[in-house]
Amino acid sequence: MSLSQFRNYLEHEKHYSPHTIKAYSRDLAQFQAFVLEGYEISEDAEVSHYHIRAWIVSLMQKGISARTINRKISVLRTYYGFLRKIGQQSENPALKIISPKVGKKLPEVVHVHQMEALFNEVVFPEGFEGLRDRLLLTILYATGLRNAELVHLKVEDIDLNAGRLKVLGKGNKERLVPLLPDVVEEIKQYLAFRKEYFDEMDETYLLLKNDGQRLYPKFVYLIVKKYLGQVTSLAYRGPHSLRHSFATHLCDEGADLSAIKNLMGHASLASTEVYLHNSIEQLKEVYKKAHPKARKKEI
Repeated sequence: MSLSQFRNYLEHEKHYSPHTIKAYSRDLAQFQAFVLEGYEISEDAEVSHYHIRAWIVSLMQKGISARTINRKISVLRTYYGFLRKIGQQSENPALKIISPKVGKKLPEVVHVHQMEALFNEVVFPEGFEGLRDRLLLTILYATGLRNAELVHLKVEDIDLNAGRLKVLGKGNKERLVPLLPDVVEEIKQYLAFRKEYFDEMDETYLLLKNDGQRLYPKFVYLIVKKYLGQVTSLAYRGPHSLRHSFATHLCDEGADLSAIKNLMGHASLASTEVYLHNSIEQLKEVYKKAHPKARKKEI
C-alpha cells in the first residue's frame, strides 16, 4: 500500500504538520491491519465500502467516540482520493460511508459563586503582576473575549470615557463591547501603575508580561488555569471557560440571544444558542430540586 507516497503528498502538497501526518499514518495503519487480519486484503484496490463499514462497526463496539471515528473516515477519504489522483484507484470507497452523528457537547462553565470567589477570595500577588492577572481575568469574564482577541487588545482600542472597547475578531470583523464602570476603574488603575512600574515597555498593547512585552496566548492560558484551579475542578480551565461563563451567565439572567451573539462576535445565532441549552439544563436541575411534583417522585 502507498503510505510513503501519501505521506509525501501530505507534507509537500497539503503542507500538513508533522503531527497531523503522524496521526493520518497511524489511522491508515490501523485500518490496513484490520483488513489484512480480517479479510486478508493487502492491496488498496481490493478495499470496498463494505470493509470500511465493518471497521467502523468494530470501532463503535470498542467504544470509540463518533468524533474520533469521523476523523478516521476523513483520513480514508483523503487517502483514497489521493490514490485516484495518481491513477492507482478507480473510485473512492470511503465516499459511500455515512459519518456517525456527533452529539453537540455543551460547554462547561464556571458557576457564578465560583466567579465571585475568584474575585473576592483569591489572593493576587502584590504589584504589577497581581494587577495584570486580575485585570486579565476580569476582562475575559466581563466581555467574553477570545484569547487571541485579548492578547491583541490595544490601549487605543479602549474608550474609557464611553465605557467600551473595540475588538478585532474572527474574519477581521470589528465589534464594540461595553465595559462596566468597575472594569473601567480597574483598567485606569492598571494603566497608571504600569506607567510608573516600567522604564521601557510596549505601550501599544494593554496587557503586558513582567518584562514589559506583549502577552501571548499560552501565557494567558497558564494564568487563567492557575487561578481557576483555585475555585473550580473543571477539566478544562482555560480562557474559553470564562468566555462560556460570560455567555451562559447572561443567558441565565434573561439576556437577549441576539445581543449575546453580537457581544460574542458570533457569525450566526446558531453558535450562540448552545448557551441557551446550558441555561435550560440548569433550569431542569432547579426544577427537579424545587418543584413538589419532582420531589414527590424521589420520595
